[in-house]
Amino acid sequence: MDVRRSRQGRLGGDASEMNDQAIQTKDLTKVYSQETRAVDRLNLSVRRGEVYGFLGANGAGKTTTLRMLLGLVRATSGMATVMGRSPGEPDSLRRVGAMVEEPAFYPYLSGRNNLRVLVRVAGLPESRIEPSLEVVDLLERADSRYTTYSQGMRQRLGIAAALLKDPDLLILDEPTNGLDPGGVAEIRSLIRRLGSEDRTVLLSSHMLGEVQQICDRVGVVAHGRMIAEGSVEELRGREAILVRAQPLAAARAKAERLFGAARVEVSDGTLRLQTAGRDAPRITRELVLAGVAVSEIRPLERTLEDVFLELTEEGANDGR
Repeated sequence: MDVRRSRQGRLGGDASEMNDQAIQTKDLTKVYSQETRAVDRLNLSVRRGEVYGFLGANGAGKTTTLRMLLGLVRATSGMATVMGRSPGEPDSLRRVGAMVEEPAFYPYLSGRNNLRVLVRVAGLPESRIEPSLEVVDLLERADSRYTTYSQGMRQRLGIAAALLKDPDLLILDEPTNGLDPGGVAEIRSLIRRLGSEDRTVLLSSHMLGEVQQICDRVGVVAHGRMIAEGSVEELRGREAILVRAQPLAAARAKAERLFGAARVEVSDGTLRLQTAGRDAPRITRELVLAGVAVSEIRPLERTLEDVFLELTEEGANDGR
C-alpha cells in the first residue's frame, strides 16, 4: 500500500467535509506548578488537508501542546479534539503519525529493521515499511546501521516511522533541529511533498523560512498563548509602497487625493501608501505632474520575521 496520495481529496469533495477540523482546542491549559504555566488558554484550529505551521520561539509551549494533543500529557484544563476524538483515544491515534522531539531508535539495527520493530509492536503489516522508506528517500541506506546515519537521515527515518500507519494527520515537532543547511533543505522538500498530498500536516517550528515556504496557515504562540493565526499573507498584512519625495506635504496631499487619507501615512520622512506595488508607475507619474520630486519609490512588504518579532514582543508585554 503506497503511502503517497492524490491531491484530489484535498482540492475536491464535500464542502462540509473540507470545513472539518483535524485539530481544535479551546482554552487548552497546562500548568506544571504555580510558577510554570507551559500552555495558557490556547485556541488552535487546524483544518483538514492543510499544512499548518505552529510557530514560536523555543520554550513557547509548542512541544507541550503537541504532547497534550497526542495524549502523552494530561491537560490541566480546557478541551481538545484530534480527528474528531479526544486526545489519546485509540480511534484518534490510529489516524495520527507523529515525531515529537528527536526520534529514538536502536543504534545497531538498520533503518529497515528499526521500522520492522515498530510495525510488529503496533500490529501493522510489514508491507508498510518499503513505501515509508521510499517517501523519505532512504531505500538505498535502509540496510545500514542507524549509527552510520547523518542527522538528516535520522530525522527522515523518524518521519518514515510516523508514516507507517499511513496517517490522515502528521505531527512533526521541529523536524529540522540540528541540521546543516543541506539537511534543512532535504527535510523542507520532504514536508512540501507530504503537504501536497491528501493529508493534514501540523509542523511545529521556530524557523521562519521553513514556515513561510511550506505552510498554508500559521499560528504564532508566545508564553503558551496563541497571539496570531492566519495565512502568511494575512499575518504580513496588506501590500504597501514607500515613497520618498519633496516637498513632503505636497506629496502627501496628492497621495491622499488619489487613495484617501486612511491609506496614507507619514513615517521617518517618507510616505507609506496602502496599495499594491503595481501602482508605483502611476503614483510616480501623478506626483511628478503635481510638481513633486520623487527620489525613491518601492514596494514595502513586511517579512514574516518582522511580524513574528512584533507579535512575540507584544505577547511578552501582554504577559507581564
